[in-house]
Amino acid sequence: MGGVTHLALFTWKPGTGDEQIRALCDGLATLPGLIPDIRSYRFGADAGLTEGNDRFAVVAEFDDVDAYRRYAADPRHRDVIERLLKPMMATRHAVQLVGPAQLP
Repeated sequence: MGGVTHLALFTWKPGTGDEQIRALCDGLATLPGLIPDIRSYRFGADAGLTEGNDRFAVVAEFDDVDAYRRYAADPRHRDVIERLLKPMMATRHAVQLVGPAQLP
């Protein structure tokens, strides 16, 4: 089994402000320095190129499933979710891709 790519997509509750999104970005930016299992970490707002897209994405890479699970359960990650993300989150969609790309 190869690495794991975690992709999470979000939309915001009405009234979510730029300050809240900045605070979330600041919180997310701390995680790679705190959680050694993270191999690569990108996040940001949708570019607005296609109508109907989610508003924000997080893309994280891990060496294996165990590393992803440690990240998902890490209290510092959980704190960012509870304190900064959940108060403004309307919807969440996520997938974890394991190993090299494969056709079904």
